[in-house]
Amino acid sequence: MADALPEKIGKYPIIREIGRGSSGIVYLAQDPFNQREVALKLASPENITDPAEAKRFRKLFLNEATLAGKLIHPNIVAVYDAVVDEDCSYIVMEYVKGETLKKYCSAESLLPIGKVVAIIYKCCMALDFAHKHGVIHRDIKPANILLAQGGDIKITDFGVAQIASSQQTQMAGMLGSPAYMSPEQVRELPLTTQTDIYSLGVVLYEMLTGRLPFKAGSGYAMLTKILNEAPEPVSAFRQDVTQCLEEIVSRAMSKNRETRYKNWFDFAKDLANEFVQLEKLHEDIGDKEKFNALRSLEFFRNFRDEQLWEVVRVSAWENFTPKRQVLLEGDIGHAFYIIVAGSVMVTKGGRLLNTLKTGDCFGEMSYINPDQAHRNATITAASALTLVKIKADLLEQLSEGCQLRFNRVFLKTLVERLSRTNAMLAATGLPGETTG
Repeated sequence: MADALPEKIGKYPIIREIGRGSSGIVYLAQDPFNQREVALKLASPENITDPAEAKRFRKLFLNEATLAGKLIHPNIVAVYDAVVDEDCSYIVMEYVKGETLKKYCSAESLLPIGKVVAIIYKCCMALDFAHKHGVIHRDIKPANILLAQGGDIKITDFGVAQIASSQQTQMAGMLGSPAYMSPEQVRELPLTTQTDIYSLGVVLYEMLTGRLPFKAGSGYAMLTKILNEAPEPVSAFRQDVTQCLEEIVSRAMSKNRETRYKNWFDFAKDLANEFVQLEKLHEDIGDKEKFNALRSLEFFRNFRDEQLWEVVRVSAWENFTPKRQVLLEGDIGHAFYIIVAGSVMVTKGGRLLNTLKTGDCFGEMSYINPDQAHRNATITAASALTLVKIKADLLEQLSEGCQLRFNRVFLKTLVERLSRTNAMLAATGLPGETTG
């Protein structure tokens, strides 16, 4: 049975409960003196039966309470008040309407790249402010970064932070969330602000790709990978990431502190330069728009939503003006194309073989028969053209279910196209061809 809602905690009237965990409850409360809504985190260590864990929890709570009134920054959740005693311990914080960035780290809800870069830039500036006040967060992850309804970001949960000016005994040992730990955290070495830079690099990677840089079946295996393995490049999972942004992610996540960003200013400066470049791109189609465009095509009629999001992640979009050649007969190619809008002419030896329209595909032989990479027909835009381009090797990284959908569509397409082309060529006396 749920606990009864208290009328008041300290001087703060309680409005409703907004969250709870094993060690505490968070309430929406009213600050009667400042006439504002606040989030009140009430400690409940009585639910922790292990004495060592209870002691650790108390240190974490005291650590966060130490920051009351100190980190005043527009992108850091403000701590207004704190009461810590034997009978009742609570922290009063800024109430932020919104959700954590965790929501935007899955394939179906990734944000546009420009938005991601802007968010990470603001995080850099906020964490630089914290660093200048002697604070290293030590647990940067999407769940600790809020995206407010107005679009701003707020960094929260400084419970395990390393605070240079604190008179409290600092938490020692391996702290934080394993997937976002820097190599020096794993090794339990002395930490600098570069540990937060690494963790924010992981957040950037996850927000761009919808996946963590390392996957493992246990915490130990995860830490081993952080120390010894290189993550797949961002471009392996998202084709519209620029080379510059990929290099930023790689530098932020460098295992070697000598090659990692040494300070927040350098990290933020590169992000700002990249944001300017992104703003200059002629076309900026959001992922949701891409998903909706693909969903409307007959090619993807039997794909489930999660499979279609996989396709969005690995595809690149290209525009062509009328009469521009897309593929040239005899060229080597390792990608196939799906027509999103417009039409193309398929020719061989100067003879028209076929006309393909919206929803049709071409170049699929590069996937079906990768040993035969030479194009056997020329493809020319018959009108203004928008294409989805997918590299054949990236298709192999998709789920088995998604690959099966592609294989079925390709088989159906080849049968229909071969039958139609052979019928046409039979009238001219030429042998049958496909348009792959």
